[in-house]
Amino acid sequence: MKSMPLPLTPRFITWTLATFFAVLLGMAWAMDPRSWWIGVGFAIALFLTLVGFYDYYQTRHAVLRNYPIAAHLRFIFEAIRPEMRQYFFEGEKDGMPFPRDRRAIVYQRAKSMLDVRPFGTNYDVYAEGYEWMTHSISPTPVSKEPFRITIGGPECTQPYSASIFNISAMSFGALSANAIRALNGGAKLGGFAHDTGEGGYSPYHREGGGDIIWEIGSGYFGARNADGTFSAEKFAAGAANPQVKMVELKLSQGAKPGHGGVLPAPKVSEEIALTRGVPVGEDCISPSHHTAFSTPIEMMKFIAEMRRLSGGKPAGFKLCVGHEWEFMAICKAMVETGIYPDFIVVDGKEGGTGAAPMEFLDHIGKPMRQGLHIVHNAMVGIGARHRVKIGVAGKIITAFDIIRAMALGADWCNSARGFMFAVGCIQSQSCHTDRCPTGVATQDPTRQRALVVPDKMERVANFHRATLRELAEMTAAAGLDHPTDFKPTHISRRVSASEVKTFADLFPALAEGELISGTSDPRWRKAWDMAHANSFRATA
Repeated sequence: MKSMPLPLTPRFITWTLATFFAVLLGMAWAMDPRSWWIGVGFAIALFLTLVGFYDYYQTRHAVLRNYPIAAHLRFIFEAIRPEMRQYFFEGEKDGMPFPRDRRAIVYQRAKSMLDVRPFGTNYDVYAEGYEWMTHSISPTPVSKEPFRITIGGPECTQPYSASIFNISAMSFGALSANAIRALNGGAKLGGFAHDTGEGGYSPYHREGGGDIIWEIGSGYFGARNADGTFSAEKFAAGAANPQVKMVELKLSQGAKPGHGGVLPAPKVSEEIALTRGVPVGEDCISPSHHTAFSTPIEMMKFIAEMRRLSGGKPAGFKLCVGHEWEFMAICKAMVETGIYPDFIVVDGKEGGTGAAPMEFLDHIGKPMRQGLHIVHNAMVGIGARHRVKIGVAGKIITAFDIIRAMALGADWCNSARGFMFAVGCIQSQSCHTDRCPTGVATQDPTRQRALVVPDKMERVANFHRATLRELAEMTAAAGLDHPTDFKPTHISRRVSASEVKTFADLFPALAEGELISGTSDPRWRKAWDMAHANSFRATA
């Protein structure tokens, strides 16, 4: 992608001032060459001008392209030694939502830099909550093959061989065009999938040619009629594209489950309107609920219709688990209709690329591990786990994050903010302001120009490759052949200074078909008895 010069804006005042003083002092020095202090000032101003010129046109660091000269302060602060930084900035482990060491590991792997750490762990391994993986005295050889799984049940005629680590749902509109280009181009380079998010299957997703999971939310963007209802014809046309590998119905997302959304009219540009199928310059509404179905049985029929309209591609749904009886109602609908999704994606409430009210972010929805435990065991309990694959998303950054999810029953993992870091996000938490300093989460053409697509797509692929390399080494260290071999007994958690429990103790499992035959576990039995296939409402 050709780099175009930026127009002069107030953001470049540092560079402008440096250039002005360089010219002014240069003229003054020419008139009085014996004034050494003028010469020094001229040298400094000229140096800063040249630095600004370099920053303006370099392609490696997006923040420098938007903030020439001034942004070097960030890199200076980053270079301060850890023992000094702890007195002035956050520690390695205590930053939120992602601490410094977790952000750093993504940056290092995305740039193919050395990513090892010296001098032992910074964790207190005897503190409550510390978790670890048990290893084997007899490790297996490290796998050289990419870890993949096949998604698609008996009714699926075009199953998909997916990487076990993919890009989670982030919409065009929330992310810039260049961010979408870089993510999808990286997915193409690395051979993994890119979820569109509910904002639609945009031209920028199509450019890179990477595998697409097309998410359809309650706004049915890209597959809607003028009145906002679902359009089977438009959906079929979009899903027929060979780039689309799976289709996904979004019930809720971790950042704001049960909450709709509004893209204000001024942000609904022509390209966003074209992608979403909405009028230009009008508020774009994402309802809090679907209009294409209103009961669990109708939902299962809608998923079957999505699979049919897509030509037999894997069809499933995504949710952040809330009322447990509602998910049990969906399970009962599967049993009653004989219609099963090809996959379910569990989005944890710790997800957060979508801006939301503080109360929703902090206090609504189940965390990923609790939600996964419910979904995995419910599928086991109705005897359907073998035909339904389960993906998860929720602050997954490292190979250990993937292993921990696999141990609880996940078949694959998605990451959103991890891949945002890979394309240059610095966690400025200004995503909702349209003032992202690195061009990742903005529609400002000047700001997003800072994100250079060819460089960042390489970083996306590097991060994916390096994470799976570490995953392969950890899997071998456990004496296993594939990450899906991990079980709850492989992960331990310290519950006190003197007591340790495995995930098998902390997350008790249901037996195959136990919900159908009648479970004696009061927690599962209560939710199952409250559920009904004909309604999302609980029965007495």
